[in-house]
Amino acid sequence: MKQTYRQILGTPKPFVKWAGGKRQLIPILNENLPNTFGTYYEPFLGGGALLFHILTERNGQKCNISDLNSDLVLAYTTIRDRIDELISSLKNHERNYQKDSKSYYYSVRDTNPRSEIEKTSRLLFLNRTCFNGLYRVNSKGKFNVPLGKYTNPNIVNEENLRSVSDIFQSSRVSIKCRDFEAVLRDAKKGDLVYFDPPYQPVSQTANFTSYTNKNFTLDDLSRLSELCMKLDSKGCRVLLSNSDSKEVADMFAKKPWKVRKIQANRSINSNSKKRTGHFELLIKNY
Repeated sequence: MKQTYRQILGTPKPFVKWAGGKRQLIPILNENLPNTFGTYYEPFLGGGALLFHILTERNGQKCNISDLNSDLVLAYTTIRDRIDELISSLKNHERNYQKDSKSYYYSVRDTNPRSEIEKTSRLLFLNRTCFNGLYRVNSKGKFNVPLGKYTNPNIVNEENLRSVSDIFQSSRVSIKCRDFEAVLRDAKKGDLVYFDPPYQPVSQTANFTSYTNKNFTLDDLSRLSELCMKLDSKGCRVLLSNSDSKEVADMFAKKPWKVRKIQANRSINSNSKKRTGHFELLIKNY
């Protein structure tokens, strides 16, 4: 009997640490998935924790995933199509980092490689070695996070990268770089669309909306709520995660939306005591 990729490589997990990542919420999200659905859509892909869970649990599930961050989308396709070259490049980063972590980190941060392999390798290297594993760019689109305090970061993480590559090659997954509204053209009755956008800030200091050099504004949230209504009228199942903020609650206060407040810890906060005791909203129309 042929072994599955899980038996050989282990279960694929998110390969980037992303602000608002959903790994710790998978049990609650799983409880809130419909029993059956057509294609799975995720237009704010980020780390893809729910995607990996669905691909692992539902053999043959068709998925259509996208994000506006072109570097992130490139990382997904590079891991799928060119895993050996990528691992080789990451091993090179690891060797140089071990010689002089500080000067090497900042030299890589200042580069702007042209090749797809080097672009993805740089993103993964910085994500593994930067402060708090936070992906953040400034208004010019430059990655601007300082070096993290790690003694031995897992820069290559080969087993998981190969597991991710394998599941993408063996599954029906379409990966695109596009704005979230594009999902309306493709999603059909019975499909599931999961939105996990950059969250509305609940305070001035909690503003984590800079994954691309375009912030996710209140106007974008309004576009998103209108899109959710259009998807609902097409007969799609819609699941949405967002912060426990008044703006979000007000936009989804009426039918068909069911709003549930859930507890969620923040994996990214420089003060570890402030990572717990947070709530967020889970909104669905089924």
